[in-house]
Amino acid sequence: MPRKQRRYPLTPSSPTNPLFPLLQSLPLSFLFSKEKKMGRDELCITVPSLFHCPISLDVMNSPVSLCTGVSYDRSSIQHWLDSGHDTCPATMQVLSSKDFVPNLTLRRLINLWTSSNSSPSTADLKEKVMAWIEEINNAKPERCLDSIVEFASRGEVNRSLLASFDGFLETIVGVLSVNGMQIRVLESVVRILSLILLENGVNEKLHKLILKSSSNSSCLPSFISILRNGSLESKMACFTVLESVTTNNESKRFIAGVENNFLPVIIHLIKIDNDNQELHDVVLSFLIAVSVTRSIKSQLVQLGIVEVLSNMMSSKNAAISVVEKSLKILSIVCTCADGQSALSGDQKCAGAIVERLMKVSKTATEDAVVVLWSMCCLFRDEKVVEKVARSNGVTKVLLVMQSEVGEGNCVRRMCGDLIKVLRRGCKNVGGFSGAVSYETKTTHIMPC
Repeated sequence: MPRKQRRYPLTPSSPTNPLFPLLQSLPLSFLFSKEKKMGRDELCITVPSLFHCPISLDVMNSPVSLCTGVSYDRSSIQHWLDSGHDTCPATMQVLSSKDFVPNLTLRRLINLWTSSNSSPSTADLKEKVMAWIEEINNAKPERCLDSIVEFASRGEVNRSLLASFDGFLETIVGVLSVNGMQIRVLESVVRILSLILLENGVNEKLHKLILKSSSNSSCLPSFISILRNGSLESKMACFTVLESVTTNNESKRFIAGVENNFLPVIIHLIKIDNDNQELHDVVLSFLIAVSVTRSIKSQLVQLGIVEVLSNMMSSKNAAISVVEKSLKILSIVCTCADGQSALSGDQKCAGAIVERLMKVSKTATEDAVVVLWSMCCLFRDEKVVEKVARSNGVTKVLLVMQSEVGEGNCVRRMCGDLIKVLRRGCKNVGGFSGAVSYETKTTHIMPC
């Protein structure tokens, strides 16, 4: 009886296919073919069929395998399954499981093939980048910066080429150091930097290039000019770039230093633009990053940051992320004397903090408790105690204490201290109704 031939219901791209190790061992030159064209011997790139997604027919970016053994691009098969299908597109078999696993071996092969497949136009692209650098060095940046923005926007390969090209970053950052440069030129430069920011090694280079500049060739005046006169997109790109280079306390002190006049511009920006939550979000992220020294905290308070944050939190249209970052900044500035004084004198801040308790993330709720505890318990500010008591703060603090937010010993202890102080504050608030009973083991909310 002839031996029955074993059949593999797996595709060549399946990592469990016995033939797959053979594919791995093949030299990458096997994936290329030589063809005759127009009488010349030219190299023509042939994309291996197993690299194509059976659904989109494009080269797979993130290959994954179904239980049938067929590999697909993740986005394509996810869309297929999300559309309600329960079959394998290639074999039409009913899927016993809709789970898929990353095909790491195939992905590695595709990456090797891609990296070895040097595009015929790479040399031309490098020449183009070199021409751009020469044009910028010849004091004519406006002619080519728009082209660079478009080039960097097209894909990761282009951004990687720009980031790794010798002298490109130095040339681009140099434009920011030129006095009297047109705002449109500065916006294009910042846009380019924000596009290539995530490429390998760019952050470190930018940190040195932007922060090493002397007072005579500082880049910060150009950033300030954009924040004053630029578009919304370029303003946000400014904060993205600056936050990325503030990697240590020295750089944070440099950027936020009084002599650079940077913080007043930022505070003015969020004061005049009350409704743009996206802009507020990036501004507050930057302020959190640079608020590391007592002098910076005091400067922020003197510029009116407490009032600004109080208004933000009191707004019904405020995004949750903006509220959470506002609470974080308040927890930072309440550690200095100026911050304590500003919190005590603000009519809305304490009430706005109490109102946001349990309506934000666990971390933000903890920040809110820290601010209330610092003002009511640590500094014994009677004005804040009264405002918190009038805002039904006792009930809110009890709810925090009984929730998972209050599970930590530190937060629970702060809540307990707050309840004790607020109970005494309740008695001093004329016409206030809302006494509580606080016990060691069980906490109850009781009416008067």
